[in-house]
Amino acid sequence: MMLNRHDGHLFVEDVALETLAERFGTPLYVYSRAALEAAYQRYTRAFAATPHLICYAVKANSSLAILNLFARLGAGFDIVSGGELVRVLAAGGDPGKVVFSGVGKTADEMRAALDAGIRCFNVESASELQRLNRVAGEVGKIAPVSFRVNPDVDPKTHPYISTGLKQNKFGIPIAEAPALYQLAASLPHLKITGIDCHIGSQLTDLSPLADAADRVLALVDTLARDGIALHHIDLGGGVGIRYCDETPPDLEAYGRILAERFAGRHEQLLLEPGRSLVGNAGLLLTRVEYLKPGEDKHFAIVDAAMNDLMRPALYEAYHDIVAVSLRAAPMQRYDIVGPICETGDFIGFARDMAIAEGDLLAVLSAGAYGMSMASNYNSRPRAAEILIDKNEIHLVRDRETQNAMMAGERLFC
Repeated sequence: MMLNRHDGHLFVEDVALETLAERFGTPLYVYSRAALEAAYQRYTRAFAATPHLICYAVKANSSLAILNLFARLGAGFDIVSGGELVRVLAAGGDPGKVVFSGVGKTADEMRAALDAGIRCFNVESASELQRLNRVAGEVGKIAPVSFRVNPDVDPKTHPYISTGLKQNKFGIPIAEAPALYQLAASLPHLKITGIDCHIGSQLTDLSPLADAADRVLALVDTLARDGIALHHIDLGGGVGIRYCDETPPDLEAYGRILAERFAGRHEQLLLEPGRSLVGNAGLLLTRVEYLKPGEDKHFAIVDAAMNDLMRPALYEAYHDIVAVSLRAAPMQRYDIVGPICETGDFIGFARDMAIAEGDLLAVLSAGAYGMSMASNYNSRPRAAEILIDKNEIHLVRDRETQNAMMAGERLFC
């Protein structure tokens, strides 16, 4: 993100993180508008040679301010729930640029999406197809559909975020797709519009993406010979970012790969990036509450926890952690842990830092799957969110209060 140091103090764009902590408290999510826009523009430049639509994967970060920013840049949206649809519409997103993915769409979610006039449902099973046809008939609409096909490509990523292998729950086997497209063509309340594929997340190698594209394009040509014409080809997202020492894929190279394959084709390319748009545009600001020495290791206990940032506990994911203000003191190795009553409540292991109690730490690359996965475990309020635009500070989500957390609950007698 747009991070820089002045006289040893860390800034996001032109705003000191110490200023934000003093004004809004910690833990605190902080995003850079410049970094968000730069990430989106990298996609538009990389795929400029191919008619395309960037559909931001809302699950990565569903904050209204971020959705609104992408909507104003012209983005579409990839959603996986009715709640995400509500957020996209509230943020000014164009429903005609929304694709609805997910394996468990309910009838109510289908009705809401049909009423909104979304671009496409990415259907993931024969049962879902039949339900969607029935629901569309009940409300007197025609549902635009594509199938999410599973190309059985190994994305070479963490097993929890792999989605394109035959043992994963997502999509339909690519070999079964021709028959299901023919079934869809026979149903009265459906209109076939495209095809979808998404093989996983945090991909750092272009070869699985190219392999999946080749398999999907071969299927598209087979469908065309069978009389099934498609309007778009959705190749999903999953491009990785740098958390530690990863080398993210070259978007320009990926754009050239797809431009070569789409040359002479009439279908529009859709992409569903999430992490690569927001991941490195945000950080989590936290304060050291206690330094706790031990015989085997030393702990820095901070006020952020696994309820604020789930990725380390869930995936053993790495996030770089840096001191907001540099201190002239010897380095000490710490496990950075939170106050939640779980041994798995950690932010990072074995980090060499020169810090003291009360110091601020910035947990980097926290813009994706940070706030969107936050919870109230241990009855902890969710953090506030700040969007920085040069030297302007925008509070885009208030810190949750205890009263707000309990607002829907009732005693019984």
